[in-house]
Amino acid sequence: MSRLTLQEADAIAQGALAKARELKCSPMTVAVVDAGGAAMVMKREDGSGVLRPDIAFAKAWGPIGMGIGGRAMAKRAMDTPTFWASLNTISAGRIAPIAGGVLILKEGRVVGSIGMSGDLPDNDEACCIAGAQSAGFGTEGGEAALGKQ
Repeated sequence: MSRLTLQEADAIAQGALAKARELKCSPMTVAVVDAGGAAMVMKREDGSGVLRPDIAFAKAWGPIGMGIGGRAMAKRAMDTPTFWASLNTISAGRIAPIAGGVLILKEGRVVGSIGMSGDLPDNDEACCIAGAQSAGFGTEGGEAALGKQ
């Protein structure tokens, strides 16, 4: 069974932060969770806001819980806001239906998720995708065009 190791999760987070510096994003926070939603890596850059770790975790945890990326959750939340408000209550605030969280794929299977917070949602998402790809993983649920922001 494919799983995400701590070394891989750390490489993903480092790759995401490297992309954030390349794009000259505001100070970022990144969270990587495993396929069960357990936190594996959390990194907060100097100057990143105090709420950013909670937001990054929610952007990572939501895709694991729902099986879709943050961008798709945001679209669905627009159509059914009461349902998504209920999910947020049920999950104790662990779901953030907004771009900036994507599923991490290894050998075609979901092994975790990454979420970022600190800049515009499109930039957060682009950094997530870049981080996973830089460590040799695929992603699902992200549509940001890398480098276009």
